[in-house]
Amino acid sequence: MVVKQDASDMEIVQELKKSHAEIINEIGKVIIGQQKIIDELLISLFSRGHCLLVGVPGLAKTLLISTVARVLDLKFSRIQFTPDLMPSDITGTEVIEEDQTTGRKAFKFVRGPVFANIVLADEINRTPPKTQSALLQAMQEHEVSASGETHKLDEPFFVLATQNPIEQEGTYPLPEAQLDRFMFNLWVDYPNESEEEEIVRSTTSSYQADLKKVLDSKRIMELQDLVRRVPVADNVIRYAVSLARKTRPDSNGAEKFIKDWINWGAGPRASQYLVLGAKTRAILEGRPTPDIEDIRAVAKPVLRHRLVTNFNAEAEGITATHIIDKLIGDGEA
Repeated sequence: MVVKQDASDMEIVQELKKSHAEIINEIGKVIIGQQKIIDELLISLFSRGHCLLVGVPGLAKTLLISTVARVLDLKFSRIQFTPDLMPSDITGTEVIEEDQTTGRKAFKFVRGPVFANIVLADEINRTPPKTQSALLQAMQEHEVSASGETHKLDEPFFVLATQNPIEQEGTYPLPEAQLDRFMFNLWVDYPNESEEEEIVRSTTSSYQADLKKVLDSKRIMELQDLVRRVPVADNVIRYAVSLARKTRPDSNGAEKFIKDWINWGAGPRASQYLVLGAKTRAILEGRPTPDIEDIRAVAKPVLRHRLVTNFNAEAEGITATHIIDKLIGDGEA
């Protein structure tokens, strides 16, 4: 059953399309290139998802995220994950506070850096699992607990965690169950030659970008609600579910290359994020409903961290991205 969008929703879709173009324009004053990454970040944000960014140092990941926060008028917080970081360093802690009038002492909760709209968890794999779990719980529940009390996080709440793919010594890789909490896994690549020249030109001059605020937190939450109301045709949902199920080697009708290369495939959360990502991509482009091409467009960032490849795939140099390409190429719309 397809639910029709009312006129006001269609007006908001067109408004969002215009705002999306303005956001891209403002970010482009600071960030050279990385258009695909910016688009996928915004899709994740408006879907109420979280992102894991993988890339070598020096590719302006922190600058990109802080710029997005400035353009969207959101509170930004950066947490540098280190081996000695404690959960309370993220969520906050209780301190004893004395009332100057009465002299009485009482505990007061001091909020940690997780109480922001956009949280950058820099090098999340540098910290032990106990501290990783504190952030991942906040991502899932949008709240933190301290001394038996629950504290709600500010909305909208968006976590971007980064990982360095080179230095793996002394790291604590995220388990698959925790990776599954991230909507997208984005690979930040090197800029091309012309982009790198422009980066050097702009960053070694006195140029300072004058950024305009395009949206605010209240409007972003309204647009996130709109994404949930976007109707999706049954054949698009079937395609998303079928794509996720095709990654499972023990499912009926699994392709031979899936059985040969994959130990574990994507779970139901992948199907949900495929549809949510497709819906958001459609309305950012001013379209009232997604099609199968939108599912294909978000397949890589949704699926690549949810496929557990086996030794055969490693031996043959086959990555999750190769497998997704093969699935999309063989998939029937």
